[in-house]
Amino acid sequence: MQDGPEPTAWPAYADPPGSRRPIRRMLGPVAALVGLGTTVAGARYGHTPHRPLMLVDGVLIAGGFLAAVYAGRRTGPPARLAMLAGLYLAAAAFAVLVADPRGLGVLAYPIIASVVLLPPLWTRVIGTLVAVIEVALSWWLRGTPSWDVALLLMFVAYVLTGINQLSRTVAELRAARDEIATLSVAAERARVARDLHDVLGHSLTTITVKTALARRVLESGAEHARAVAEIRDAERLSRDTLEEIRATVSGYRRASLTAELAGARSALRGAGIGARLPLSADDVRADLREPFAHVLREGVTNVIRHSGAGACEVRIGPTFIEIRDDGTATAPPRPGTGLTGLTERLATVGARLDAGPLTGGGFRLAATVPQEAET
Repeated sequence: MQDGPEPTAWPAYADPPGSRRPIRRMLGPVAALVGLGTTVAGARYGHTPHRPLMLVDGVLIAGGFLAAVYAGRRTGPPARLAMLAGLYLAAAAFAVLVADPRGLGVLAYPIIASVVLLPPLWTRVIGTLVAVIEVALSWWLRGTPSWDVALLLMFVAYVLTGINQLSRTVAELRAARDEIATLSVAAERARVARDLHDVLGHSLTTITVKTALARRVLESGAEHARAVAEIRDAERLSRDTLEEIRATVSGYRRASLTAELAGARSALRGAGIGARLPLSADDVRADLREPFAHVLREGVTNVIRHSGAGACEVRIGPTFIEIRDDGTATAPPRPGTGLTGLTERLATVGARLDAGPLTGGGFRLAATVPQEAET
């Protein structure tokens, strides 16, 4: 069963997400030891006239301890302090009934509760003060300081707070690891979606153009050889697309700017759009070739599908790529998967995407590296 919400806890000491709270898993056995320890102590000091009160006080200490460590985390700071104050008073009363400063060793149990309910610094300060008081009282009443009890109290205060902080750190690291895993899955899904959009958008557009052209040729009853060639191209492109999809899913797909130039030239001509493209892209900076290939693919796909253009020009330089057409686009495109994906790709290499209509008609899509990023 999960714990309920923790109201108004000390912010610095709230449970981290995913915390398994190993300290509280140990509290059942520790609580049993509380009862056993107080009972044994009562039997040891059975010669005192306060033995019944000691046993009652031991039961109160055990009950208060259980209430503090199990119910205290569901309360706010005032209720926690009240629980701990009552527990410390019961433990101090036990030492008074024993009439021996070493009886202050029972204060280890409220200190354990403090480990669970208070910030670490508070617990260490309280443990140190109790240890100092125990040494001073034993020295005053018996002439010899009782270091064993003082060391026990210091051990409980410092070592258990350290263990608790370590467990919290481990829980936070687990939560961070889970978050990183979630983000990695989301990033991989975004990559696959972006790559599939690039592959399918361009390939299906080209296949549609080629099959439509083949249909028109066949319907006209002429140039059957050209229709067959277009169908063969569409078939080849379909196979290539399947291979690209497999590579995308497996994470091994890398876009080639040279291959995209050849594909763009073929797709534009098949769509009846005049194409002016560079013959090579050898002067493009190495780290920009792959993202520029995606820009070219997206730009040419949009020219074929949306622009109604008669001509398309592609310009490429070491740190820029530009696709222009003479179509009828009059407004910037809505930011969809394609342009969003391009923006994300270009951001990884310090480049910027610009898209919008041209003053004299047509549309321009460009990716550039700002001069300050080149230096």
